[in-house]
Amino acid sequence: MRILFMGTPDIAAESLAALIAAGHEIVGVFTRADKPVGRKQILTAPPVKQLAVQHNIPVWQPATLRDGKAEPIFRDLAPDLVVVVAYGRILPPELLHIAPLGCINLHVSLLPKYRGSAPIQWSVLNGDPETGVTIMQLDEGCDTGDILMVERVPIGPETTSGELFDQVSAIGARTLVTAVEKLAAGELTPQPQDDSQATQAPPLKKEMAQFHFTQSAAHIHNWVRGMNPWPAAFFELDGKKVKVLESRLASNENAAPAGTVLALKPLTIACGEGALQLLTVTPEGGRPMAGTAWAAGRRLKAGNSL
Repeated sequence: MRILFMGTPDIAAESLAALIAAGHEIVGVFTRADKPVGRKQILTAPPVKQLAVQHNIPVWQPATLRDGKAEPIFRDLAPDLVVVVAYGRILPPELLHIAPLGCINLHVSLLPKYRGSAPIQWSVLNGDPETGVTIMQLDEGCDTGDILMVERVPIGPETTSGELFDQVSAIGARTLVTAVEKLAAGELTPQPQDDSQATQAPPLKKEMAQFHFTQSAAHIHNWVRGMNPWPAAFFELDGKKVKVLESRLASNENAAPAGTVLALKPLTIACGEGALQLLTVTPEGGRPMAGTAWAAGRRLKAGNSL
């Protein structure tokens, strides 16, 4: 099948690689502009562009899709299908129906739940037991199109957003290839989304990562997992941030006040409900270390209050 692919980050590159491996003809790639990366701000191509160049696939990086310049490119490429994976922009109406099979999108949630840019993170932040990938027909809204195919993905109690991202990227790529095959064979029936069940997954911000030990241990644990790897959940102590990279739920049998150090090996802190083991932390200006080592450096003892 002749496919025009639109995507930018690693998850999109994994899907593009799967389509190439499945033998589809990728007639062109649309992706976002190269960006400065790292401390030296080296101009770097997005992962999708890097993969496309390796396979000699033509690449376009328009600053906008709303100036009318993309439409003639779409028509000249004459794709059977347009596939969109984390491209980063909403397609204007005139581009949605050029390909005979339309435009389909891979979204990493169980739509209509978690429409938006951070569905993986919010599924972990909210402590969901599962998420999934949805292949949908693109329309003029944001993640509102008809559902073509769904694959569910369980979320483990210790799984972080970064780990879940890797899982759904691989599962999403496989599901996308299957969906393309079924769509070409006329084996998929679009199912409208129930808009009344829709929830949003807005992008994360650094200030959202802060937690307080007056909150429940379950909430904090989900925050630690959901904010890992970025922006990393943290609490403040003596005016400085302490990031928590890994935690485990524990009990607070004697109902000690929130913030009380219950144990040092591992470092266990009482919360508003339950308790939490802080297994790996990063003090402000420092490097990741075991919570026990950090507590020893601060000369904390059981019974101290943070």
